[in-house]
Amino acid sequence: MNAPDVSSPNPNDDRIAWIRISSVYLPLATPISDAKVLTGRQKPMTEIAMLFAEIETRDGHSGLGFSYSKRAGGPGQFAHAKEIAPSLIGENPNDIARLWDKLVWAGASVGRSGLATQAIGAFDVALWDMKAKRAGLSLAKLLGAQRDSVQCYNTSGGFLHTPLDQLLKNTDVSRSKGIGGIKLKVGQPDSRIDIERVSTVRKHLGDSFPLMVDANQQWNRPTAQRMCRVMEAFNLVWIEEPLDCYDAEGHAALARQFDTPIATGEMLTSVAEHWDFIRQGGADYLMPDGPRVGGVTPYLKVATLAEHAGLMIAPHFAMELHVHLAATHSREPWVEHFEWLEPLFNERLETKDGRMMVPTRPGLGLTLSDQVKSWTAGVEEVGTRP
Repeated sequence: MNAPDVSSPNPNDDRIAWIRISSVYLPLATPISDAKVLTGRQKPMTEIAMLFAEIETRDGHSGLGFSYSKRAGGPGQFAHAKEIAPSLIGENPNDIARLWDKLVWAGASVGRSGLATQAIGAFDVALWDMKAKRAGLSLAKLLGAQRDSVQCYNTSGGFLHTPLDQLLKNTDVSRSKGIGGIKLKVGQPDSRIDIERVSTVRKHLGDSFPLMVDANQQWNRPTAQRMCRVMEAFNLVWIEEPLDCYDAEGHAALARQFDTPIATGEMLTSVAEHWDFIRQGGADYLMPDGPRVGGVTPYLKVATLAEHAGLMIAPHFAMELHVHLAATHSREPWVEHFEWLEPLFNERLETKDGRMMVPTRPGLGLTLSDQVKSWTAGVEEVGTRP
């Protein structure tokens, strides 16, 4: 028997040596409007604030993670990330669950949800990316994949600012790209416009093609009840966020009353908030957002609770991460197709026959594009790069 090589690093005792945090503002080609804009609560969205975390270890391993914010919150996430990042220096990168707890308690005075956990999400995703790359596996395979592709639907072509004729063209483009479902934004002040748009798109797609609608929290309970009743005629996969995102009781009442499934959860930013919806039966489809909830670590907890309760899952946005996570669910999930983040990365996801292929490259399989530099508003480095 050969003696062990005592000069080689112990893979169980690697340490985080260097972290770079970047605040990046990704411009959108067209200002985006949903029901929150039409009700005057928000302005059209013109950019997405991205928070990137790049982590390297003493032994030369690296990971890339990200979180994001829309319309507001980007500077706050970046500021919080800068404060808590030094807590990771010198830590073992494999101890991801313990490090998540350490980071959340480092900033616990501002809460264990919301902006604080969204900032943690960038670090957590980077650590999982690193662990998968170290193993030579995609993140999906590291976590335990159930499938190599996931059914997917497009949202980016169905916003309220899009004229009806263009909406129909967008559905054709999505289908030609191999995308398997279409989601439309609803929530117009005049509900007749919503009904006309959904009816027209349903006729254009045919009776069986998967179609969803999303009211972005802008209906009150009486309006939601009336609209859900009308929408029953359109054979929808789900009606999303018909009520305020924290109204678990109201969502549960709709889920009990109507055949069309109710979907919600994208705005929730902790396991506890998701659990409140799960225990009250507030969703047929739960829609956790990995970066918003704090990364892969809490997302997996939410997914386990949802599966135990018999719910379906359809993770929100960030398909570059969620295609891996959705591949691990025992029940067939949906992944949301948004091409908005594509300019940030050198790689592209493949869609075919209504499904999104799970990348086979190690980790997330992502590298930052050269364009990111021109959109970078701030950079912070801690530790010493190996």
